[in-house]
Amino acid sequence: MPAASQLDVAGDLLALLGETTTEPRPDNQLEALTLAVAADLPVLLWGEPGIGKTAALTQLAASLDLPLTTVIASVHEPSDFSGLPVVGDDPAQQGVPMAPPDWAVRLVRAGRGLLFLDELSTAPPAVQAALLRLVLERRVGALQLPPGVRIVAAANPRSSAADGWELSPPLANRFVHLQWTHDHEVVVRGLGGTWPRATLPRLDAQALPAAVDFARRAVCGFLTTRPPLVHRLPSGETRRGGAWPSPRSWDMTLRLIAFATAAGSSREVLSMLVRGTVGDGPALELLAALDRMELPDPEVLLADPATADLPERGDQRQAVLEGIVSAVCRRPEKARWDAAWAIMVRALETGAPDLVVVPATSLAALRREEWDVPAEIERLAGAVSLSRRADEAAERSAGRTAVPAGARR
Repeated sequence: MPAASQLDVAGDLLALLGETTTEPRPDNQLEALTLAVAADLPVLLWGEPGIGKTAALTQLAASLDLPLTTVIASVHEPSDFSGLPVVGDDPAQQGVPMAPPDWAVRLVRAGRGLLFLDELSTAPPAVQAALLRLVLERRVGALQLPPGVRIVAAANPRSSAADGWELSPPLANRFVHLQWTHDHEVVVRGLGGTWPRATLPRLDAQALPAAVDFARRAVCGFLTTRPPLVHRLPSGETRRGGAWPSPRSWDMTLRLIAFATAAGSSREVLSMLVRGTVGDGPALELLAALDRMELPDPEVLLADPATADLPERGDQRQAVLEGIVSAVCRRPEKARWDAAWAIMVRALETGAPDLVVVPATSLAALRREEWDVPAEIERLAGAVSLSRRADEAAERSAGRTAVPAGARR
């Protein structure tokens, strides 16, 4: 058979191998990526070579029906992003305009698209400096990219990048940093021909004002109590090339909280996004503050204990019960004390009994001589005494198994 025919057969085989389908599948990192893209924020995917960053961006562009424009940052000159000077007829009167590259012109003509800046960590400092205006202002030379263009970049850690550089702090602070890892099941199913489908988040139109209000209260309230975190430039070069807190990154955080709230995203997705803007430490503090914001007001619960809706999560439930005890302590009244006992019983009936022990004990200590003991205490007595007996048994067991210091000599 002629060689050309064999190549045709090989082409058919390659076409069959390239035929894949997609399916809806929960994927936190893919949801975080699409949420940041919907929020019109530049995203930087960090991951080891071969992890699937480029494939994920290609599939994302296809799913969102956006034309994909790939630019390898490290093989371009700074003038490719800042614009090439073109001398006109009368430069003394008209100046020298900065002509944009062809890929930027194609994006403007299309009016929309996904600009993929690949191998960002291999771009030298001069190129990184030229990218600053592109990433933040969406300008290439004298050309303004249209609002329909989204920017996503990918980078390998310096240790695994070809002639890698650390990202400069100004460039790093303009991105939402997402750590891209592989999921074994996704890879196996994808190699079998079915990959997860990326879709833009469904935003609840009715929840938009409330989402914005919640995001503003969360970020502003947190920074009011933690002023040092408004701007904190890390000391190490590597950490400066990642996510760290600044007024710019807090603005991105506020936007992402609003989008995640309106989309009803999970706490895991929100955690990935917040950690990707301000770093792990500030993000964990902010997420803890968000948990406290979502807790019900103790005064509202005390006003109507029969319909008290307590959180499902154990740590949040215990925080609510302790808040109720604190509220009664601030304004000790018989009616409020009785209402608090009714809530304790409700917590006992709808959750783990051990969560009630400490707040119930503290509430009992607030009793005044003229206050009658409510009937609810009898229902709690069994759980409290059982928990105490279990604690005492555990202490005795630990004491019996402990080896005295003299016996070890």
